[in-house]
Amino acid sequence: MLDLLAAAAAHGGEEHAPAGAFGIAAFGPGFFVALAMLVVIAIMLKAGVPRLIAGMLDTKIGEIRKQLDEAKALRAEAEKLRDEYARKSAEAETDIAAMRASAERNAAEIVEKAKADAAALIARHKASAAEKIAAAERTAVADLRTKAAVAAAAAARELIADKHGEDADRKLADEIIAGI
Repeated sequence: MLDLLAAAAAHGGEEHAPAGAFGIAAFGPGFFVALAMLVVIAIMLKAGVPRLIAGMLDTKIGEIRKQLDEAKALRAEAEKLRDEYARKSAEAETDIAAMRASAERNAAEIVEKAKADAAALIARHKASAAEKIAAAERTAVADLRTKAAVAAAAAARELIADKHGEDADRKLADEIIAGI
């Protein structure tokens, strides 16, 4: 602005007539720019550019809506899968806990059965050993009795042979006959 004032002062304050076309000041450069803009806008309206732009925008809006619907469907599917996996995970944890408890019960039962079987086996072995010992004692007693009887018979034979003679046999035979 200062430059304009300085230029006006340098020219001595002379005023110039505004430049215009055909000698009319209203037809300056701004007028032609505005007129050109109006012509371009009129051509665009006549050619249906706003309809084309609106159609393209509607197509783009449709595509965006379609993508949003797909995204909603994918999100719903993802949430469904997440819920299903959470449910399956909870079921798996419940199954694992049940299997662990069952395995612990089975292990405890196996240990108790093994203890009972071992105790029964020990009792059978004790009974078998006691029976074998009793049988061995009976056999030993029977052998001892047999040896004692054989020894007593042999001793009796020797005693009878030593002390019993022909006279004693006759006397014994007479007593037996008289007793009949």
